Amino acid sequence: MTIRRMTAEDLEPLYMLLSDPEVMKSLEQPFTLKQTASFLKTQGLISIPRILAVDDKNQSFMGYVIYHDYDNESKEIGWVIKKEMWGQGIAGILTKQLVAMAQSEGKDVVIECVPEQMTTRAIAEKHGFQKAGESDGLDIYRRERAK
Repeated sequence: MTIRRMTAEDLEPLYMLLSDPEVMKSLEQPFTLKQTASFLKTQGLISIPRILAVDDKNQSFMGYVIYHDYDNESKEIGWVIKKEMWGQGIAGILTKQLVAMAQSEGKDVVIECVPEQMTTRAIAEKHGFQKAGESDGLDIYRRERAK
């Protein structure tokens, strides 16, 4: 897998991902094409992007990761991947990569998720995150940087 900056060409595959009701079940209502275009522009195509594309070994878009400052000490991470890729350990691999990126910057790492999202919680706990609280109805998991 390759994590890379988004491009304008990612609009169509991003729309296919974000318009899928099953993918969006624990996130938001499925996106329209207009909402997807706005999301790409404001989150992926900015000078310091908040999301990055993920390509498979064939360089095909398979989803995106969340990677941005959460606070002064932490990066927030997350992932949204195509449902046909679920259950293959991809979220765990991406978590490991994103934790390494954050730690190379000397940052703690945070994952936010809805309490019902048991898979995200399991991945967080497997990778050394501990529940640190709740905010706006989301569970906050934190992993402190290696000292």
